[in-house]
Amino acid sequence: MSTSDTASGENQPAPVKTGPPSAVEVRATARDFLDAWAAGEPDRAAALTDDREAAATALTGYRKDAHISKVSLKPGTPTGTTVPFGVSAEISYDGKRATWTYGSELEAVREKKTGKVLVGWRPTVLHPDLRGGDTLKTGRAQAPPIKAVDRNGAGLTGKEHPALREVFSSLRERYGDKAGGTAGVELWIARADKTAADSGSGTQADGKDSERPDETLKVLSKGTPGTLRTTLDTKLQTVTEEAVGKRSKAAAVVLDPATGEVLAAANSPADGFDMAFQGSFAPGSTMKVISSALLIDKGLAAYGEPHPCPKYVTYGGWKFQNDDKFEIKNGTFEQSFARSCNTAFISQAEKLDNDELTKEARDVFGIGLSWVTGVPSFDGAVPVQTGAPKAASLIGQGGVRMNPLTMASVAATIRSGAFHQPYIVAPSVDDRQLAKSSRPLSADTAKQLRSLMRLTATSGTAAEAMAGLDGKIGAKTGSAEVDGQKKPNGWFTAYRNDLAAAAIVPAGGHGGSSAGPIVAQILRSAD
Repeated sequence: MSTSDTASGENQPAPVKTGPPSAVEVRATARDFLDAWAAGEPDRAAALTDDREAAATALTGYRKDAHISKVSLKPGTPTGTTVPFGVSAEISYDGKRATWTYGSELEAVREKKTGKVLVGWRPTVLHPDLRGGDTLKTGRAQAPPIKAVDRNGAGLTGKEHPALREVFSSLRERYGDKAGGTAGVELWIARADKTAADSGSGTQADGKDSERPDETLKVLSKGTPGTLRTTLDTKLQTVTEEAVGKRSKAAAVVLDPATGEVLAAANSPADGFDMAFQGSFAPGSTMKVISSALLIDKGLAAYGEPHPCPKYVTYGGWKFQNDDKFEIKNGTFEQSFARSCNTAFISQAEKLDNDELTKEARDVFGIGLSWVTGVPSFDGAVPVQTGAPKAASLIGQGGVRMNPLTMASVAATIRSGAFHQPYIVAPSVDDRQLAKSSRPLSADTAKQLRSLMRLTATSGTAAEAMAGLDGKIGAKTGSAEVDGQKKPNGWFTAYRNDLAAAAIVPAGGHGGSSAGPIVAQILRSAD
């Protein structure tokens, strides 16, 4: 055979395919994967994914840990590389049987090295509510069910109050064995990270997902629920859900200023991340309530006293300005507060030690004291900072992080004159110790802050939202800039008589027009 014959292209390997999977490849890959899964062959199914080890572990656990005896999988019509499919599984445990149906989807991807089309493995393929490390389990429930009731004994259910479903799951997990019920047999999602429950330590910044309770997906035999009394108020809860629900994304919390009891909490969407309790956002100008307390305590500002509000102030190499570059010539501190003048606060940064804002937030307002509310929650952060970030913290930017729970507590502290740690279940239920601030507001500082917030509510940036509300009222608006976001996050915190509330509308724009109507509707419901 000649050299030219052996060099012919007849024996060369076929080129590796590239580009998006074809419709035929998508359907074939989905069919083969679903057939192997349904046949109870996890290794064969896993070999058709791009993460063989993770898929094999999950698919094996699906049968073993969730006690699924058989499963039927029906693919739907693909959309591009995504294939939806229906699941009908038979669960069998300790003589109890049940059929479990749900929908999921998979995505076909092309492997670069081989060109093969595989299933892009994600925990959501197994079930749409699974996250990394989560597992499905069937057995005696880890906690008996609870019958949650409000402060007056009225029943609360997830069906009537969908915004509280995750709260109910958390309450069951923490208090189910203390409420007197008995456990049934259930299929549930066992969450991977259970170390951050009931504290801020598991919360991630800017509203990303965080610690979540185990979630029941199917009940094979009902347990006997125990009754758990909460601090919630059914009427206020309904109003808060309605007010928040008018926005595609928002959250609000309502407190009793005299006690710290959580009267209502809601998120939109109702099944989304718990921004109300676990969110971690820059609070914008609502932070000026705490900053004002510090300035008044130190004698750097006072109601009725002159206070500069120039167009610009430079500190730490950063140039700060007011909204629309306004200025108040020959103005007073209350005018700067009511109009939310940034430069009036930034100009005082040079007179403050780096840790003074942190201490004021912690020692007077309880921020960062590891609150034990009864459910997973984040109690805010005001870190010690230097230079420009220190100045930015005074106007609620920099490293400051809050949520509606903490900002409602700030308003409640002004109204009552002292910090009362928020809680949704009485501490007597589990003998936990509530966080306590080291000092209350001084009488003079509290009086000035109430006057500042009343002026803001009647003739300042909060006036439009608070129009028509009487009684002992006070409010503060906020707009927090977020990198890469066209509109700022809108904030509003306020009180009226024996209610304090706060709301956030991510990317909502000005707090007075976005979050303000939410809080005002809640406060108005007390009429």
